[in-house]
Amino acid sequence: MADEQGLDLVEISAKANPPVCKVIDYNKFLYEQKKRQKEIKKKAQKVVVKEVRFGPNTDDHDYEFKKNHAIKFLKDGAKLKAFVFFKGRSILFKDQGRILLLRLAQDVEDYGTVEQMPKLEGKRMIMFIAPKKN
Repeated sequence: MADEQGLDLVEISAKANPPVCKVIDYNKFLYEQKKRQKEIKKKAQKVVVKEVRFGPNTDDHDYEFKKNHAIKFLKDGAKLKAFVFFKGRSILFKDQGRILLLRLAQDVEDYGTVEQMPKLEGKRMIMFIAPKKN
């Protein structure tokens, strides 16, 4: 039947008893499958992660400046990765770094929620903040 119509016989489900087959144009079938996959990809949400870097002894003005950037990133819908980078012997000030990150979390709580509390990884203390849904 497929040859008479100039189409292809495509096996849809091989495990069914009896196997399910359709008489269709295989190239058109592949094209529509690719089209569906593109639609699904387009609808998938891309997660953007923005970073804000602090030192353990960051000054108030610098902190405010970076906090405003963090708020802007969260308003735009991006996740925020805030971290304190410890250079050399500044690793002694772990508690100052933790206080700085917790202060940031408190200042931006209107715009985002803390996903991961401050955690020390090597020479970095990292905290993730996700934007709040409107």
